[in-house]
Amino acid sequence: MKIRVIAVGKIKEKYIRDGINEYLKRLSRYCSVEIIEVEDEKTQENLTNREIDIIKDKEGKRILSKISPNSHIISLVIEGKQMSSEELANKIEDLMIEGVNNLTFIIGGSLGLSREVIEKSNLKLSFSKMTFPHQLMRMVLLEQIYRSFRIIRGEPYHR
Repeated sequence: MKIRVIAVGKIKEKYIRDGINEYLKRLSRYCSVEIIEVEDEKTQENLTNREIDIIKDKEGKRILSKISPNSHIISLVIEGKQMSSEELANKIEDLMIEGVNNLTFIIGGSLGLSREVIEKSNLKLSFSKMTFPHQLMRMVLLEQIYRSFRIIRGEPYHR
């Protein structure tokens, strides 16, 4: 399976980059993973709803331009479906059984995802009702994908 993570912005913190690289190395046993970064828009405080939508739309167009046409799209959104690690593993395994071999996870910028990106998604996934830094979510997502493959293969993992 080929997995793409399309994310808005660059990772600035070394400790997050190190964690991401560790999970990419671990995942290489199970699948091919590609991380695609798209440029984020500069934001300021006290934006109007219209300004927020304009920024999300600009970032959304960049995201959409990077999605493979035959990919199954899972967007990370706070209002999405919450799953346990086992449920995510089951979802990934079911997709593989169905013949899906291109899976794209999308992480928006600090303001979230555009409506167009969300509507194009096959699944809207939420890791929590809490808000997390979008850069940190990249590492958390890769850890959960790694955990999913361990579960699928019946290999030990922390519960």
